[in-house]
Amino acid sequence: MMVTWFDVGPEGLVAEGEVVPVSAGGKPIALFLHEGAHYAVYDLCTHGEAQLSDGWVEDGCIECPLHQGKFCIKTGEALTTPVTEPVATFETRVSDGRIEVAIATAE
Repeated sequence: MMVTWFDVGPEGLVAEGEVVPVSAGGKPIALFLHEGAHYAVYDLCTHGEAQLSDGWVEDGCIECPLHQGKFCIKTGEALTTPVTEPVATFETRVSDGRIEVAIATAE
């Protein structure tokens, strides 16, 4: 496996405390800006398969809009029931004013 960086938009795409749905390497991604840093998680809840980007961001967590389970946007950790499985996270960076998300791809 190798890592490929995918451009998902300009640096100002997402506001502090907000979430924006994007796509990277064909994967649905929920993109956040929290305390000045970008974070990316897989955009489907591990419990009910709702889009996390339709949820609410508060205190570094994303709340699923379907059953209100919460995930840490930094680590993907499942924080409240009914979610028990973590959500995948992806490394992010800003390069030349563009937000990029790292996705593992086959060589």
